[in-house]
Amino acid sequence: MAGYRKLGRVSNQRIAILRNLATSLVVCPVKEDGKALAENRKHVVTTLARAKEVSKIIDKLVADAIREKDNFTTKEVTVSSAKLDSKGMKVLVSKTSKNGKKYEVVDREVTKKTVQVDAPSRLAARKNAAYWLRKSHDAEGHVVDPVNILYDEIAPALINHKGGYTKIVKLGARRGDASEMALL
Repeated sequence: MAGYRKLGRVSNQRIAILRNLATSLVVCPVKEDGKALAENRKHVVTTLARAKEVSKIIDKLVADAIREKDNFTTKEVTVSSAKLDSKGMKVLVSKTSKNGKKYEVVDREVTKKTVQVDAPSRLAARKNAAYWLRKSHDAEGHVVDPVNILYDEIAPALINHKGGYTKIVKLGARRGDASEMALL
């Protein structure tokens, strides 16, 4: 962590703050009403020092995501899954063992599925993004993977930009401790 400010915290707290802010910036919902920011951009309000650090992190992650956007292949794999009945419950089948005892097992179905296989450089970039971006939950309680959002939504939208993916707008001093606030 040599290239980052200390932000008045010990290293594990500092990394946690930066990870949470980076995740919030990637995952935060875009407002749909007309009173939202220009062009419905994602934003986070934080202190100026934290905003500068998170901006560096996000810019690097977005640049990697854009560079590695199409660096994958697809292949077909065999997938085994439990059969489900109309209520969504697993279907059980009775079996008999060699010594004559009866037991039940889950009935399984085998299907083919096309999966995406990342190239080594894309895999390394996604692992780096997974270090900084933590899985979170949306308003409905569903698990959201910010790495997928970064690679599937943000990178294709910014493919024509040459850098400067984040913008910091100073908001003035915070009431109470007079910390310089910023909109990232």
